[in-house]
Amino acid sequence: MKFVFNFLASGFGVSLIPAAILKGKKNTGAGFLGTLVAVPLALLIMPENWLLQIFFLINFTLFAVWVSANATFEGQDNPKIVIDEIAGYFFAIAFLPRTAEMIILAFIFFRIFDWLKPFFIKKFDEMKNAWGVVFDDVAAGILANVILWIYILIMRSI
Repeated sequence: MKFVFNFLASGFGVSLIPAAILKGKKNTGAGFLGTLVAVPLALLIMPENWLLQIFFLINFTLFAVWVSANATFEGQDNPKIVIDEIAGYFFAIAFLPRTAEMIILAFIFFRIFDWLKPFFIKKFDEMKNAWGVVFDDVAAGILANVILWIYILIMRSI
């Protein structure tokens, strides 16, 4: 069962690649790779109906917390755990048009906010449990989503 949790937590093993190359480093690029995994997943499994998206986001977030809590990688928010990046990207792209522009901008803004951890996001990152592991990325995704909706509204008014 440990294998299943680790496989899911590592984004189907994608985060193990840089971790194996850059042993012991906190910033391995695994989060970037985890977010890359999230892009096709979002397009494949996220429903387009907004009500179903809410249901999906809640359940996937709870699933990500459960998987993160049961993964056997050492340390708090181990870089091998990227299911949190997947959840965060799902929030970044939620309720947005599924255009190439939005998919790319959601990726860019999510990665920036996940890396910088501005505002309230840092508070979630300081939580030393699986909820904190996932919620800092969810918060980064929500912030990216809000920025993109502002962008959409501005572009529509021009």
